Amino acid sequence: MRIHTLTLFLLLAISTFAHAQKATIKGKITTLRGIPIVSASISISNSVGTISSGKGEFSLEVPSGKLDLLISHSEFNVKTIPLELKVGEIKELTIRLSEKVIQIESVEINAEKDIRIREEAGSLELDAKTVLANVSAFGDFNQALTGQLGVVGNSELSSAYQVRGGNFDENLVYVNNIQVYRPFLVRSGQQEGLSFINPDLVENIKFSSGGWQAKYGDKLSSTLNIEYREPTRTRASLEAGLLGGRAHFEDVTKNGKFSYATGLRYKTSKYLLGTTETKGEYLPKFFDAQTFMTYDLSGKGEKDRTKLSFLGSFASNRYEVTPESRETTFGTFQQVLRLFVAFEGAENLNYDTWQGGLRLSHKVNENFTSNFLVSGMTTKERERINIEGGYRLCDIDKNTASSTFNECVVTRGVGTNFEYARNSLDATIVSAESRNEIKLGSNMNLEFGVRFDRQEIEDRLDEYAFIDSADFVEITETLFSENKIESNTISGYVQSTQIVSETATLNYGVRATYWDLNGQLLISPRIQYAFQPKNWERDAIVRFAAGLYQQPPFYRELRGFDGEINRDLKAQSSAHIIAGIDYDFKMWGRPFKLLSEVYYKRLWNVVPYDVDNVRVRYYANNDAEAKVTGFDVRLSGEFIKNAESWINISVLSAREDVAGDERDFIRRPSDQRVTFGMFFQDHFPNDPTWKVNLKLLYGTGLPYGPPNSFSNRQSLSAGTEYIRLDMGFSKLIIFNPKKKYSNSKKLETLWIGLDILNILGVDNPISFNWISDFSGNQYAVPNSLSQRFFNLRVVARY
Repeated sequence: MRIHTLTLFLLLAISTFAHAQKATIKGKITTLRGIPIVSASISISNSVGTISSGKGEFSLEVPSGKLDLLISHSEFNVKTIPLELKVGEIKELTIRLSEKVIQIESVEINAEKDIRIREEAGSLELDAKTVLANVSAFGDFNQALTGQLGVVGNSELSSAYQVRGGNFDENLVYVNNIQVYRPFLVRSGQQEGLSFINPDLVENIKFSSGGWQAKYGDKLSSTLNIEYREPTRTRASLEAGLLGGRAHFEDVTKNGKFSYATGLRYKTSKYLLGTTETKGEYLPKFFDAQTFMTYDLSGKGEKDRTKLSFLGSFASNRYEVTPESRETTFGTFQQVLRLFVAFEGAENLNYDTWQGGLRLSHKVNENFTSNFLVSGMTTKERERINIEGGYRLCDIDKNTASSTFNECVVTRGVGTNFEYARNSLDATIVSAESRNEIKLGSNMNLEFGVRFDRQEIEDRLDEYAFIDSADFVEITETLFSENKIESNTISGYVQSTQIVSETATLNYGVRATYWDLNGQLLISPRIQYAFQPKNWERDAIVRFAAGLYQQPPFYRELRGFDGEINRDLKAQSSAHIIAGIDYDFKMWGRPFKLLSEVYYKRLWNVVPYDVDNVRVRYYANNDAEAKVTGFDVRLSGEFIKNAESWINISVLSAREDVAGDERDFIRRPSDQRVTFGMFFQDHFPNDPTWKVNLKLLYGTGLPYGPPNSFSNRQSLSAGTEYIRLDMGFSKLIIFNPKKKYSNSKKLETLWIGLDILNILGVDNPISFNWISDFSGNQYAVPNSLSQRFFNLRVVARY
């Protein structure tokens, strides 16, 4: 008995000791382009091993000490990674496998290219880490889009963006297949909060500037598809800076069934707005909270078969300003003018928005996946404006030898501007949707779905403005109206993706939409074709896309300048024709991608509009047609090893012909002929924890015109160029690097950054005030954006 007891004790001791000598390897297996590889084999000496999940992730317990990690897959080259692990160490890796060349009937087929062919043609995939590294005033996700393929943003204070001649209201945004919305009444970038998307929660980003598939909705310009992350371990972060801060926390239960990620953001632009021309007391505050939860409802022994996820968001925006004075110098080299304004009164704006959605995903079998989604949005927006500004316009003496140099010498006009508003808007949108995908063999997928939307909007306008100048009063605007809209929309789609050969894919489909407010039925066919030229030595994909894109009018389009609703307004329609090439290559032994597209868009039933800052004001009539042509070129890659950078050049012409203006085609408000964007990252050669990143944006002048002059719309463009250079410097401090990304709740990294915003100090105009002199002549006084600003940020990650 003693011998048996001793033997058992020794066996237990050996087992415990052996387990104590273990280490853990966790990671993700992807292609060179970051696409997860499923069922890759990960092993140690071909004994202890596992395979990667549907997301390419794995976890493997191995003996400590020196060992070789072997990764293999039938379509990719084998990779061996030598490691030396300490007892208890948790090592996390991101492993990229290169494509394997397969010989079939004397035709070389690239396995990685075959996977790329199956992707959505024309969809640009962005790196979430590069988005987080983007230097901007508030760390807004949409600012990272600016300068991308055809994307234009002319205000660092705004999250709104334009794509290929479109406006701010023509962009679709999805988060985990749930459509999200932006506020209705915002007039300027100063009044905005942040975009819906929280960068700390983002996992995947897909963006299309046109020619997207039928499964996406009815807009004219672009689609942005965001996937929030399903956490696989405990992580947290905390950021604080002069312009706000944010925090996030994510975790997963031990059995892996339930995961959640929650993010909080706070923005205050008080200090940045202090650099603008209008001086006063600024009290802007924005706060939002978001959460994404996932629960695996699969039965015992199953995983990811049935999932229920919830996305919830609340955003509160408070903008209060009491302006005091303004001084603006403008004009030409020959004539320099100066405007002085003294203010009384205040502006108080409140926007509260709730958005959320549930998604139930179920794999009926290996070939059939069904998703059911319900979502909703409700917003309460209030505007309270009561501001009077007394102004003086004068000529400035620019003679440096004069005793009155840089002083007013001639007064051209004096007067008073008065603005009053008591506006309110309440809107609720609820949706129910079914999305389904069926694999019809190895070479064909069928997708179909149907969606129902219910919209309820109540809007009350009570505003007016007048100018008291030279002893007469001119009322410039009066709006008194109450509107209520209740409407229903039914839409559906069906599309098929076929692998027509080893190197080509075809996607075709159709959307149908019916809106009961105007009784219009829309049919929108779409097609994409992509192939890899067989005889090309280079790794290239050639793409073509064409389709009909129709946008049923939302509330903004329905409401005209007089505040009245046009219930008979028809959908704006656009035909897209796009051709592009994706070219992957290596330079200096590092991966690069060159993407180029040419496009043509023809639009009819167009609703003309004017833009004031970020406020789009529609004429609420289908009395125009338009055409947009252009091309985009984007080069991205590791100019510096392990740091992705990109350069983008876009050229376009956006013109419209409006009935009744006695002119032919004129420039659209979004006709920015040439834009250039560059994002560059660098680090110390021997210490990558010290980094610098730079973002440069340039855009030629946008058209504008005098107010209340329909025949002179978009007749001017001088002085509206946009030039901005932002630069950021940072230092990353890693605590206990040998246990980086472990499940420990201790501080892992500390990031300290200094951003220099608008480093060149350029006066970028965003809109114009029109001032009259004693003779009745009008002068366009630019409203400029922020000046140079230094922002200090600190980010702690756990």
